[in-house]
Amino acid sequence: MNPIQRIVNKFQLIVLDGAMATELERHGHDLNDSLWSAKILYEHPDSIKRVHQDYFEAGADCAITASYQATVEGYVQRGLSENEALKLIQSSVQIALQARDEFWADVTATASQQHRPKPLVAASVGPYGAFLADGSEYRGDYKLSEEQLMEFHRPRMKALIEAGADILACETIPCLVEAKAIARLLKEFPGTYAWISFSAKDEQHISNGESVAACAKWLNEHEQVAAVGINCTLPKFIPSLIHEIHSHTDKPVVVYPNLGEEYDPVTKTWQGHTCTETFGQSARQWYEAGARMIGGCCRTQPQDIKEIVAWSREINEDKL
Repeated sequence: MNPIQRIVNKFQLIVLDGAMATELERHGHDLNDSLWSAKILYEHPDSIKRVHQDYFEAGADCAITASYQATVEGYVQRGLSENEALKLIQSSVQIALQARDEFWADVTATASQQHRPKPLVAASVGPYGAFLADGSEYRGDYKLSEEQLMEFHRPRMKALIEAGADILACETIPCLVEAKAIARLLKEFPGTYAWISFSAKDEQHISNGESVAACAKWLNEHEQVAAVGINCTLPKFIPSLIHEIHSHTDKPVVVYPNLGEEYDPVTKTWQGHTCTETFGQSARQWYEAGARMIGGCCRTQPQDIKEIVAWSREINEDKL
């Protein structure tokens, strides 16, 4: 069964986790590297597990793995064999599953479990542009066909699925052609579900300028796409984007924006200001606008997830 639908049948809201890479940086790791957080998979896997644990303890109902920028091509360029690369990609799921299972075993006998689902492990599938590490995941201008994108994504998706992920998180997708490639690939893996979330440039358009409404309408016809939404986007654009998506699909809407700053892929720095409202206050507005899966992307921390959990537990209790 669709793992997201199984949860939303019982709970009003699924709380996702927050940032992985910027949390690793906050813990002292240098991610100024073309592999980004993917290099920590083989350098300091325990640090990744710790971040997952922090988010579960904050109340997250879903952990997104550290595989966003982990690709066979990227690891092979660093001297790993293809087999070693695939095992490393799979380790991202295994680390998250271990963190989830240990956490859930600890809370099983407590009252805190009663008003939250057993957390999901969502295997991150970043866009082709993330592998390029040139900021093109925010432009979508890499000019590849659906077939070429399918060839790129197939080995990693297969590895993540075989590692036991509950669902795929195909995230920061900048163009509809890449979403179409992923939706077509899912058919090669019956029984596997994914959410597809786009990066957006304004209130109505994804990063390459296509209408988010058109993307939602196209994806609505694909059963294995379990949710549609937006991530790694400025919070001020989110309410309008939720409305656009919600008007063109009956699938759950997923949103996990960044904290309000903009990323400069040249200097690899964050610029601008964070949102003036607390993340938790903004998230409640996104829920009221129609989002049913909410978390945080770059620069968000466990405290931001706690703020969402603080009001979301009341909503879930009402449904129970």
